[in-house]
Amino acid sequence: MKAFAYYSPTTPEDAVKALAGPGTVEALSGGTDLISRMKDYVTSPEKVVYLKDVKALAGVEEKLDGQVVIGAGTRLADLIADPLVRQRYQALRQATVEVGTPQIRNMATIGGNLLQRPRCWFFRNGFGLLGTKDGKSLVREGDNRYHAIFLTEGDALFVNPSSLAVPLIALNASATITGPGGARTIPVEQLYRVPRTNEERELTLAPGELLTHVTIPAAGKNGMYEVRQKQAHDWPLVMTSVNLKMNGDAVADCRVVLYGVAPIPWRSATAEAAIKGGPVTRDRATAAAKAAIEGAKPLSMNGYKLALVQTTVKRALLDAVGDRYWQEG
Repeated sequence: MKAFAYYSPTTPEDAVKALAGPGTVEALSGGTDLISRMKDYVTSPEKVVYLKDVKALAGVEEKLDGQVVIGAGTRLADLIADPLVRQRYQALRQATVEVGTPQIRNMATIGGNLLQRPRCWFFRNGFGLLGTKDGKSLVREGDNRYHAIFLTEGDALFVNPSSLAVPLIALNASATITGPGGARTIPVEQLYRVPRTNEERELTLAPGELLTHVTIPAAGKNGMYEVRQKQAHDWPLVMTSVNLKMNGDAVADCRVVLYGVAPIPWRSATAEAAIKGGPVTRDRATAAAKAAIEGAKPLSMNGYKLALVQTTVKRALLDAVGDRYWQEG
């Protein structure tokens, strides 16, 4: 890899100063994404800022108003073990359990998961974020079996790689970002955008900004379900996470968020509309699942994701209310 300057701050303030300095800069926490990109020369920063020594960025804390604050530097293994997460945010915990291997979960952090770069093999092989060559999309004309099925009119055809963003968005979590100009708080979904050129990034953090923590409000009934190609260490093909606010047996409000289908975590307004106003029965969950694929435009090799979306939406909704029929017998 290319030589770089190395900084190891111990406070968030010093981390922001290091990140805001001149030249190309990358933040390093667990390193499960950045190191491989640097070895492959996909990313060649002039400066690397190591964040693991910033102890203030780690930990899970309950506030007086009942919200739970999770530091961006919290290891995934610690998130899984935390009793607050276990008791209140089953979908987030289960999505975290499914990340990588025990070795990866002992290194990776929640901030690193949220801010990792796309796993698109065209991007990882040096063809830019949009996967183009000579002005043509290699993705659209090539092997696109793991790419997007929504928002496919443009050239950004990769899928957002963060599996933890999906339950956090379903839980209506917010992200706090600190930079040279101070702190700002945004919904987690606003961490992401659809780039229009290879020069734009898919993340909304400005140079010098540091994700410090995420805050999760009280949850309703939450559930998740994913489908992957193999049960061993792998990324999901499609995953759905849901959060339901109930009025008796009826769904008063909800969030249905999908992974693996768009260049941003995809919130399905059609599935939400289909499940609101009534109970979560198997028939109504099936109807919501069918609604979830409205507007999808698969590429040449990934039409199979339409069936996976329907399966994961139906099962995530039923998981939230405790009906795990697929485990029966």
